[in-house]
Amino acid sequence: MNEQIQQFLTFMSAEKGAAANTISAYRNDLAQFRAFVEGQPGDGPILTATNVDQAMLQDYIGVLRAREYADATVARKVAAVKSFFSYLTAEGVVPSDPTETLSSPRVGKTLPKALTVQEIDELLEQPRRRSTPEAKRDKAMLELLYATGMRVSELVALNLDSIELRNNRATVRCVGKAGKERLIPIHEQAVHALRVYLQEARPDLCRSKREKGLFINRRGERLTRQGFWLILKNYAKATTITHDVTPHTLRHSFATHMLRGGAPLRSVQELLGHANISTTQVYTQLTDEHVRRVYEHAHPRAQ
Repeated sequence: MNEQIQQFLTFMSAEKGAAANTISAYRNDLAQFRAFVEGQPGDGPILTATNVDQAMLQDYIGVLRAREYADATVARKVAAVKSFFSYLTAEGVVPSDPTETLSSPRVGKTLPKALTVQEIDELLEQPRRRSTPEAKRDKAMLELLYATGMRVSELVALNLDSIELRNNRATVRCVGKAGKERLIPIHEQAVHALRVYLQEARPDLCRSKREKGLFINRRGERLTRQGFWLILKNYAKATTITHDVTPHTLRHSFATHMLRGGAPLRSVQELLGHANISTTQVYTQLTDEHVRRVYEHAHPRAQ
């Protein structure tokens, strides 16, 4: 089954344009499924994809639940298996798709946690406490992430030629899921932070003129997602924010604040790079909650 999994991953990457993170998740989930299938009891040969049936799939879901995975995790793992068998069926490897009637756990949409504007201000000011090249880089990254709402994977993938700061219409060009490119405007505060970083910090961090990455670590290499996560975690600890702050928090906050400021849902969808507007609509629920709190606080009969 390992060879079939590798072929599927190649197909998802080359034909479907799946992101590296998506491919990595597929690889891990399908490796777990393969271990389960090949570990089934019996005196015959090792089981393969052609031996998988609905009963075995239900047993697999039972094993996942027994390990107390969250519903969302089980749903993701089941989705990986369904995609795998859909591919195998289309390629004629298996005569029929055993996952066709397989139901995934129902997962309710969890409202993302957004920071308040005051909390954002406090977080974005943390790098100013230091004057090192790393601090100037961090200031530029945080400002850009909140200014654009881009994903962290998109942020660290930016190159020097991904940004345009030389006119009054500064923009950043990023590549999202499935290789879809979008152009996002950048406000003046983020532009200023980027200029400071490019002029005063990046030359000190970069050790090779061949390095095209926009954001560089202290080794002179492109910063990774994990590196950014640690940076953000340390800055968040220094604030008065009491709840968890993750890299995705700034994206959530961007979307929520844009909608509260009156931005059309379709425009926010385009800025975030969502293929389906239903994904963006999650943020309208956050805005609705905010409106309700304002109403209950302000209306004399609601108090």
